Amino acid sequence: MAGELPEVLAGIALDVGFAKRVTVRRGGEPRRDGRCVVYWLQRAQRAIDNPALEIAVACGNSLGLPVVAYFSVIPNYPNSNWRHYYFLQQGLHDVAEEMRKRGVGFVIRRPSDGDTLEAFLEEVGAAMVVGDENVCREPERWRSVLAKKLKIPFLTVDADVVVPSAVFEKSFVLLHHFRPKLHAQLPEFLKPIEKVDVSHEWNLKLRSYDLAADITLGFDKLDRSVGPVDAFVGGTKAALRRLKEFTDTQLKDYDETRNHPEICGTSQMSPYLHYGHISPLTIALAVRDVEARGKAGKEVCDKYLDELIGWRELAVLFCKYNPNYDNWECAEPWAKKTLTEHTGDKRPWSYSLAQLERAETHDELWNAAQREMVRDGWMHNYMRMYWAKKILEWSPDVATAFERAVILNDRYELDGRDPNGYAGIAWAIVGKHDRPWFDRPVFGLVRYMSGESTGKKFDSKRYIEQQRVGARSAL
Repeated sequence: MAGELPEVLAGIALDVGFAKRVTVRRGGEPRRDGRCVVYWLQRAQRAIDNPALEIAVACGNSLGLPVVAYFSVIPNYPNSNWRHYYFLQQGLHDVAEEMRKRGVGFVIRRPSDGDTLEAFLEEVGAAMVVGDENVCREPERWRSVLAKKLKIPFLTVDADVVVPSAVFEKSFVLLHHFRPKLHAQLPEFLKPIEKVDVSHEWNLKLRSYDLAADITLGFDKLDRSVGPVDAFVGGTKAALRRLKEFTDTQLKDYDETRNHPEICGTSQMSPYLHYGHISPLTIALAVRDVEARGKAGKEVCDKYLDELIGWRELAVLFCKYNPNYDNWECAEPWAKKTLTEHTGDKRPWSYSLAQLERAETHDELWNAAQREMVRDGWMHNYMRMYWAKKILEWSPDVATAFERAVILNDRYELDGRDPNGYAGIAWAIVGKHDRPWFDRPVFGLVRYMSGESTGKKFDSKRYIEQQRVGARSAL
């Protein structure tokens, strides 16, 4: 049941947009002798512009109870490694500080230490649970399993997008099919999130993992071969600093510089969006503010918001409604047909996954993009398209190409394991959210990109040299 406020929130003066973000996973009456409301924080790792947190606070106020946010450091999060956990831990420091300012408790536990969410709910006497949402397969399964086990109300709140995904109820083939539907909803949702004052502050001392220690201590099976990066620092504070830098100095030129990897004219917000360190709404409102102050034109602001909201939320719907979002079976019928017909085509070059991972190809432009990703945990958006398409061209078949792209993307990118990344790979390799183009070997009717033409659209020699020299400084 989505879009209807549960009884515990009846009569509370919340913006109607909040109601459309809520999914009641398990209904019923809150526990009568409950001592608090628990916010299970997982995807939206922030205390600023977080509708899931505001719903939790509103529930607590309605019941006359304090709120405690619970974060579980899962030792085997799918496809994660030390790089991901390190960035995540940097962000948790900001969460702890901001929750404390709000009067909300914050507890970090680890299942590897014998702590589980269900045990925590009993420990604190939770009256009900509020969580955020994540459309990817395994996190969604966790929420479904928990809902079946609980005996208290469990709500989840869509905090990852500007317009709640439930509003659309389906995916869309092309962006220009989705865009009119999206734009019709923006007046209701593209506005500041109502901050709910905490009526009952949290004052109970609970055991919590010390953030001064590495949160991965004792994770014996964790992949530590992929280490932290210097190019990005995690957390809401870092995200807001980067946003200000972008809107103050780069946004006005975004349309001219966004496809120039050697300039880095993009916002570089994707790692922060992936971990929920910043809300897309925070970014969108900052862009609209710059436009209103005349610091950037409407056209360039609209172009950026089309990427931030249009393409990104189309990707979320893709993963929400297509169970094959991370393999080539997600392709539309026309793409499946044409790629199958070209399965036997001779590949001009052939590389193993290990060779690709080490950037050992004949193509220095592709190698530069791979080096950027391995070293910095990030790749320029324009290069991501070229990078994935060449993996298709150099792999034995489309299924292997898709699998390799997902493996490399999820292993090295800070924003890997994310709907945006899966949709980008699907666009490049199987023509998802694209149209048929001209028939050619290997690709069939899927859009082709050549190194020669791609390299002429920006200073590719400068970009290649940048990636050969070394890492960028931290943002």
